[in-house]
Amino acid sequence: MNNFLPFLMCLFAGLSTLIGGLFIYIKGNKENIIKCSLAFASGVMLSVSIFDLIPESLTMFQSTSKNSIFLNITIFIIIGLIIPLFIDKILPSKLENNKLYKLGIFTMIAIIMHNIPEGIATYLSAETNIQLGISIALAISAHNIPEGISIAIPVYYATKNKKKALGLTFLSGMSEPLGAILAFLFLKPVINNTIMGALFALIAGIMTYISLIELLPNALHFKEKKKTIISFLIGITIMYVNHLLS
Repeated sequence: MNNFLPFLMCLFAGLSTLIGGLFIYIKGNKENIIKCSLAFASGVMLSVSIFDLIPESLTMFQSTSKNSIFLNITIFIIIGLIIPLFIDKILPSKLENNKLYKLGIFTMIAIIMHNIPEGIATYLSAETNIQLGISIALAISAHNIPEGISIAIPVYYATKNKKKALGLTFLSGMSEPLGAILAFLFLKPVINNTIMGALFALIAGIMTYISLIELLPNALHFKEKKKTIISFLIGITIMYVNHLLS
């Protein structure tokens, strides 16, 4: 039971990604839905990197070492910024013909890479302190919803296939409990704050790249950029307030 509750928290956080997937059922102007959704998700991801992942990385590194902390964080952020370039190279060339679909697949891969260490951290935290685990799971659920939007909306409008959009969103969400399973089966004896600090900084770099190089530019590609900027700022504001309350 002590292991089951932390896993349930990770499962709950992962499934919240599907709430974002439900945005494909919103009716309205296609262009407005795409650009506002992508810009909003971009603001959320950037906020998660700045307000959550980087400070958490700093805390983890400070708990184990007082030397070269900022250098270590910077190095892993830069590596995180570079990793998406390699992901972009290995994606099938046929996706180039459908940039919106490619954006959804690209974002899904990056979010999976983000969710696995997040699931590890949530599981280990909840196993030690159940109240802390609940707080972390709720905070993660809040930003998993826009992550679901960032996958489902481009995939759906590129393919007109709701099952595919929801399926890929579900797949990305399930990487959260996968992290918990990995922690339970293999990683708990070897994981430490230094490793988690490096992972959080790495993921901050990946999320920042997705936000500023992929999602926001694609949203700005459409007309009426004022709506795009407002949606981006709303995403930042909501996650900042969520950060203050958590």
